[in-house]
Amino acid sequence: MSFLPFGGSGSSQQTINQQNVAMLEQEYEALTETFYRIVDSCFKKCIPPKYIEGELNKGESVCIDRCFLKYIDVTTKIGEALAKKGQEAGARTGGFGV
Repeated sequence: MSFLPFGGSGSSQQTINQQNVAMLEQEYEALTETFYRIVDSCFKKCIPPKYIEGELNKGESVCIDRCFLKYIDVTTKIGEALAKKGQEAGARTGGFGV
């Protein structure tokens, strides 16, 4: 299977495909790690250690929703700030990054 148009089979495409697969694996691992961090953090914050009932009550559900949204919002803001810093550093060094 090729990630490139026209599905060629040269060795350069094989290298590109391996690079794409490696990049996708890293993204998947980062996404999975972030998901588990959110679940762990929000679970500890919103769900009491002693379960009273089998389903989430309204307060727990609202807490989890807010916790998730705050986590995503903060993560997005941090990413934007880091990207801005990276762009500023790239502009100062002539585009070579930090």
